[in-house]
Amino acid sequence: MKISIAKIKKQVPWWCKIGAKITLSRLPAGYDLWQQLGLFRHGYMDEASYALNVFDSHVKRVGLQGQLGDKTILEFGPGDSVATAIIAFCYGARAILVDVGRFVKNQPADYSGLIQALKTNGLRPPDIRHCKSLEDLLTTCGARYLTNGLESLAEIEDHYVDFIFSQAVLEHVRRFEFLAIQNECARVLCADGICSHRVDLRDHLGGGLNNLRFSERLWESDFFTRSGFYTNRIQFRGMVELFERAGFKAEVSGVRR
Repeated sequence: MKISIAKIKKQVPWWCKIGAKITLSRLPAGYDLWQQLGLFRHGYMDEASYALNVFDSHVKRVGLQGQLGDKTILEFGPGDSVATAIIAFCYGARAILVDVGRFVKNQPADYSGLIQALKTNGLRPPDIRHCKSLEDLLTTCGARYLTNGLESLAEIEDHYVDFIFSQAVLEHVRRFEFLAIQNECARVLCADGICSHRVDLRDHLGGGLNNLRFSERLWESDFFTRSGFYTNRIQFRGMVELFERAGFKAEVSGVRR
């Protein structure tokens, strides 16, 4: 009998998920194991169809279809995959992937499904058959993978990036770092650059706002923030205001309630 972890997770009450994640996050097991079990995942960018849809949706949202040649794209929070580096290559662009840790699948063979999907869509992906490591793959794509969050952003040159995007990532940025990160994004973006962010303001526990039940002191404590369920609880208007404080002209392209 096949057991669906996703179905089980949907049936678990939000407060049980908090208790389980606090416990599991402290066990001496690597992220690879939790990823395979579907208990801790940083998004779904390791699934070819999802990665392609995310990339295309952000590009279309900002009107850059057919205009990516020789541009630099920064993905903030690539999660479990360097898919964006491979997709960007197909359009003549180069990618910088910035995260707070090294979470991606690091075997070139892990990306064979994405390569095939790109070919099926009529694109010309990089030839990664000679690649023996993740570093080889990134070099082939002309990409950079930086894993120190805010410190990594500080390494990027001023006005170097043409397009920044993120997919359900900004809600996980520590509250005290949010403005600093947006300031860095504003600094690295070129004069006519643009950003596209999809932000999920729900609690990531049960699709509600149960995270608001906790005090600020407890929720922002290291004990909670390192347990695999943290969201910064910055609400819609507050997040828009922080973008504007960083110097961006914020435009809301859509709201789903």
